[in-house]
Amino acid sequence: MDPERPRHDPLTIVAIALLAYVIGDVLHEAVGHGGACLLVGGRPLVLSTVHFECDSHAVGAWGERFIAAGGTLVNLGAGAVVVLVRRRAASASGAVGWFLWLLMAVNLLSGTGYFLFSGVGGIGDWADFVRGIGPAWVTRLGLTVLGGVTYWLVVLRALRALDPFLSGEGRERVRSATRMTLPAYFAGGILSCIAGLLNPVGMILVAISAAAASFGGTSGLAWMPQLLHGARAAASSGRQSVVQRSWGWIVGGAVAAMLFVLVLGPGVRFAAR
Repeated sequence: MDPERPRHDPLTIVAIALLAYVIGDVLHEAVGHGGACLLVGGRPLVLSTVHFECDSHAVGAWGERFIAAGGTLVNLGAGAVVVLVRRRAASASGAVGWFLWLLMAVNLLSGTGYFLFSGVGGIGDWADFVRGIGPAWVTRLGLTVLGGVTYWLVVLRALRALDPFLSGEGRERVRSATRMTLPAYFAGGILSCIAGLLNPVGMILVAISAAAASFGGTSGLAWMPQLLHGARAAASSGRQSVVQRSWGWIVGGAVAAMLFVLVLGPGVRFAAR
């Protein structure tokens, strides 16, 4: 390894990851499920980092399905918007570029991963959405295939977009990618689980929501560097984009993480049941 090659700052990488995971979660629970609840005439009851509770007794079956689908749809929509923003922000600084990359990856991986999770496990938002529509094995198989294909495409897209941040070639390129994505993956997953422990429903949501959505849903961040082989492992032709130490991003990530755990973790109650 070239000792003079610029290095990414690990603390800034982790802080930006905390912020991206917080935003992705809030988009899913508050904007997605919460917004859908309001749109169909439901009454918001409780919001936490792992669930949104809506009084939906008067919205009908398809209203409840829309509420269940809202979280994933907003994550996918947000991820698509960030893809467009990144195309117009090619000259953004290393930290801004890394934030946009992570925000894109977290939202798209979480969104497509939810199809796969509900298809394989038969639980979660999309299992609720398809329940009663047709034979369970058909809908679960459909969700599994949809999730598997779209998740794989998102991983490949994210890996291509990561190229400007990577250095070296061959094995060094794999290590360069791992040093960026793996700390982000663990930071976001651990934060989600810590906040989830405080949820007002019970420990079951830590397993089927906090851990599943973070460690499971964004698992592509952990293993996508291993796909760097052949032409993908060749050195970049352009200048490397470096995430330098930024106390603004570090403080922002820390504040977001604390609010996420201490405020949203125990849940925010809007109305009595």
